[in-house]
Amino acid sequence: MHLGWLIFYLASVGSASAAGNCSYKALLEHLGLGNDDIQMTSLRPVFKWETPTFLFLDLFVTSITEVNEKAQSLSTQVTILHGWVNEFTVWNPDDFCGITLCSVKKDMVWTPDISITESIKTEFATMENQYVQLQNQGAVVTSNTFAVTTACKLNLHQFPFDVQSCTFTLQSPIHSSKELVISPFSDASFLTLSSKKAFQTQGEWELLSINTSKANVTTLGEPQDQLIYKITVKRRPLLYVINFLMPVFYFLILDLASLFMDSAGGEKLGFKVTLLLSISVLLLLLQDMLPSTASDIPLIGVYCVVIFTLMGISVLETILVNFLIAKGNRTISVKPMESSSALSDAVKDTKSPPDSETDRHEERLYALDLLKQILVELQAAATHQNQQERKYLSWTRVATIVDVIFNFLYVTTVIVFLIMLFKAWFP
Repeated sequence: MHLGWLIFYLASVGSASAAGNCSYKALLEHLGLGNDDIQMTSLRPVFKWETPTFLFLDLFVTSITEVNEKAQSLSTQVTILHGWVNEFTVWNPDDFCGITLCSVKKDMVWTPDISITESIKTEFATMENQYVQLQNQGAVVTSNTFAVTTACKLNLHQFPFDVQSCTFTLQSPIHSSKELVISPFSDASFLTLSSKKAFQTQGEWELLSINTSKANVTTLGEPQDQLIYKITVKRRPLLYVINFLMPVFYFLILDLASLFMDSAGGEKLGFKVTLLLSISVLLLLLQDMLPSTASDIPLIGVYCVVIFTLMGISVLETILVNFLIAKGNRTISVKPMESSSALSDAVKDTKSPPDSETDRHEERLYALDLLKQILVELQAAATHQNQQERKYLSWTRVATIVDVIFNFLYVTTVIVFLIMLFKAWFP
């Protein structure tokens, strides 16, 4: 009894559906999408060939996977939403039980050929979307997510506090602007906000904005529409500040602190040479970070090279001061070598016993002459010693003056350089 009622109910529903064309199959047959019609799959969907097809696009950035400074490329994951008008897929929803949307295989309808001109490598980030959505007004909508590597001219002058702008130019390789009119569907603020909400990575780069603009180019004598998306990203510099900028700055502070060390010994010179070698190791790390084809020198390179040069000049100044002090020490250590053999012989002669009164008188006279000679020699030795001490003091004074003047100029140069660099990095 119940089985009979169930069969009667299903038969009644099936007959009502068939009578009212409530199935997708009936809709596809009405639109002519079930019989591989070349008009529907390969030709632009317009009744008159002079009518252009209007294509609306949206591009959302969902992640930034890599920015290669040496290769000058940007690797991103983007979602591109296509929407266009198909004049052959228009129907009245009242004729099909209120159906307003219908999803069909992509190869059943015509799809526009859109490519990214800056693309180096483009792959589907996920499985390619095999379907498009038909709307009763004639609109066709589809979307795909791509992993795209595009060429991007990077300006590394302010690295690592840099902001980069890369463009995605969408255009048709075949259709002219008379056949295909490309326009943005959403405004820049909506694209930026939606992309930030959908952003899947929190790596080195931060998405700032997405701006859109239209352009026209001429290919083989035919104008073509271009839709340009300008993506602006900002580097997060904390890693570079901690691993590179701060160590170099600490080495500079240590070099400034070495100005208070005594220049007489060799410890100051050894300390400065050690700092200089440490800076050279960090310069090797910088070489791996930056490309060799940069049009202008990055500020981080200027930062390291200037500090390296200043520390090198400081080492040379320390060598000069040590040389002047050592020269003064050699001067004071040189003493006059006097011949004392004659004096000793004379003293020995005076110790011999006199033979007569005349000899004793001559001996007294000779002793007086000897004492005078000794006094003259002592006076000459004292004068020579004073001269040597004055020369030593003059060399030491020169070394002190050179050291003081250099320290003042060195500290002033470092302060001025750091202020100018800060203004250049953060204008």
